[in-house]
Amino acid sequence: MPRIALPSGGRQMAWASLAVAGFAALPLMATPYQLSTLVVSMVFLLPALGLNLILGYTGMLSLAQMGFFGVGGYASALLAMHYGTPFWFNLLAACVVPALLAVPLAIPALRLRHTSFVMCTIAFVFILESTAKNWVSLTRGDMGLSSVPRPRLGLWAGGYEVHTIPEFYYLGLLLSVSAIALLVLIVRSPAGRYMVAIRDDEILAASIGGQTWHYRLASFVLSAAFAGAGGSYYVHYITVISPTVFDPSYTNTVLVVALGGGVGTILGPILGSVVFVALSEALRMAPELRMVIYGLILTTSVFAFPRGLIEPLARVVLRLWPLSLRRSHVG
Repeated sequence: MPRIALPSGGRQMAWASLAVAGFAALPLMATPYQLSTLVVSMVFLLPALGLNLILGYTGMLSLAQMGFFGVGGYASALLAMHYGTPFWFNLLAACVVPALLAVPLAIPALRLRHTSFVMCTIAFVFILESTAKNWVSLTRGDMGLSSVPRPRLGLWAGGYEVHTIPEFYYLGLLLSVSAIALLVLIVRSPAGRYMVAIRDDEILAASIGGQTWHYRLASFVLSAAFAGAGGSYYVHYITVISPTVFDPSYTNTVLVVALGGGVGTILGPILGSVVFVALSEALRMAPELRMVIYGLILTTSVFAFPRGLIEPLARVVLRLWPLSLRRSHVG
């Protein structure tokens, strides 16, 4: 995977700030429908960032992301409905509860390898779906939870209520930027570099004295927290949640966002969330052919760009960047 190497950390910050400013200005020119599409993109971006951490940087394919997403959504909804807690408290709980739940799953699952590990994470999502359907006193079963309060940005009860599409967009942008910044800090830390070593060669990584299982556990737990944050944002946006949140189609969407954009990079899931979720929404204009066209596009992209869309984008940037530098020197 080619990496876009900018000349300095300061210039990287400048480009990142420029990108955030551009996204912040979108509500001034985008329609409510376009903003709602971007909100949905950010909903799936959060669990995709967690999948990127565990798959792209640690080398483990987990299909439990949307299970943790659903747990975070239920935790956030129940707190808001029964205790009137503010959004920030609900968001924290939506990160902590899936992270704690990930520990007992990880203890046996991380001792498995490859296909067995994937099957274990799939089974976990089925267990969560069955629990949500049958624990009627808590989740109301198949009827789900409705009338979930809108996010309140206060310290406890009360506070400013988010209810318009632009406001949800800005809230999602804040959460997405924070999650991306946290992911950058993780992968650039010594622990993150060791996770990459585990992905490339776990035996070699273990030979230098590190506890590889502990780092894999940390990656798994952190990925669950990312997914739970997405569940909290999702449930307060649509104000309902039911066991359908554990449906495999949601898992497929997260996989498409992460793999289609390009795992093992910071920009890959961001690009995937914008392109593939927006593409899915755009194809609603042809409902009869929507999934056929979407499937054909995905199949074509897999064969054309097996490492994700970020690879051709990186090639273009790497070609244009030296050219822009030469022009600036000439000027």
